[in-house]
Amino acid sequence: MAGSARKGAVWLLGQVLGEGRLMSELTVAPQHQKLDPADRARAQRLALEVLRGLERADRVLKPFLRKMPPLAVRNVLRLATVELCAGGDAHGVVNEAVEITRAGKRTSAYGGLVNAVLRKVAGEGPAKWAALRVPHLPKWLRSPLVAAWGAEAVKAMEAVQYSGAPLDLTVKADAAGWAERLGGEVLPTGSVRLASPGQVSALPGFATGDWWVQDAAAALPVRGLGDVRGLSVLDMCAAPGGKTLQLAAGGAEVTALDVSGARLARVSENLARMGLSAQVVEGDALAAEGSFDAIVLDAPCSATGTIRRHPDLPLARSGEEIGGLIALQAEMLDHALTLLKPGGRLIYCTCSLLPDEGECQVDEALERHPGLTVVPGAFDLPGVEPGWRSEEGGLRLRPDFWAARGGMDGFYMACLTR
Repeated sequence: MAGSARKGAVWLLGQVLGEGRLMSELTVAPQHQKLDPADRARAQRLALEVLRGLERADRVLKPFLRKMPPLAVRNVLRLATVELCAGGDAHGVVNEAVEITRAGKRTSAYGGLVNAVLRKVAGEGPAKWAALRVPHLPKWLRSPLVAAWGAEAVKAMEAVQYSGAPLDLTVKADAAGWAERLGGEVLPTGSVRLASPGQVSALPGFATGDWWVQDAAAALPVRGLGDVRGLSVLDMCAAPGGKTLQLAAGGAEVTALDVSGARLARVSENLARMGLSAQVVEGDALAAEGSFDAIVLDAPCSATGTIRRHPDLPLARSGEEIGGLIALQAEMLDHALTLLKPGGRLIYCTCSLLPDEGECQVDEALERHPGLTVVPGAFDLPGVEPGWRSEEGGLRLRPDFWAARGGMDGFYMACLTR
């Protein structure tokens, strides 16, 4: 059992739900990396399944618990409940859950409880699970989303989030050919979507740099710039680098700026794999200097639009940081405008579902900067539907769009000029 995937999943759950850490930082932590690759992948998959179904798991468990055990024990129970209700082998699931519990210094006394509860879950849980509602987002996020988009839209977003996310690729050339080769489909906006990709680095075309991973929604902002051949373009918050790759592939002279050297190293690796070039610069966006034909500002945000791929995010966060992020976004947007050549284009975007980080930012920027306008028709692109357009001229994307296809990230984007 030492180093097992289930034990790894319980550790991940404890860090997210107990320490407020995000999965993106946990998967590179030594505790996770000590697992072999197959167990790492399974541990992460199991933990994400529990986080998506957390509300259901807790509701199934509640009748069998007189009082709540410590978090570490609850997480063992949650993991086993999700597996049992998905049809997992009761003998193997229950036995390892008991072993994990008894092996922990602070949980060893709860082995009998775990065994007794899970025996009941194995018999009654699947039927109860199937009758429960799609899990709701935490109140700190659900309430403002209902206020912004309405209860029915939020229910649709939750259904997509609960179902998980397929994998989207941006292809250098011949999207249809690569979709056929990889067993995927070409989306209306040109991205290639894979329903069950497996190990990404093992797929044809990865090592040869024919495509990169990028959600279909995240691939649209750069396209709002149009033809970028020969233009000097600043990717102001470049990591993880998908937009830098798009710009470089389009022939732009790209400066990829980011405050994180570690994340920029990943950008450089991807540029090398793709056979593309950009000037990679570590630094604070608010201290950036220069003059550029175009700028892409994918501003730091709550990332609430990525919940279908990152169900840990709304559970590890409480929303307290959003006020500071809104102020930072405005400051970055104001500074970016000082770096833009007259007549140049600036893409402002965030992977947030909150209007305060999107539509409201642009409305307020237009008031602060006389002569600043939204470029009409910047996002008149193949596959973009009329209902996605926002009143001030930007584009609002939500996870429930393309729900039958697996949804998309929530994103806001606008193209500005003056």
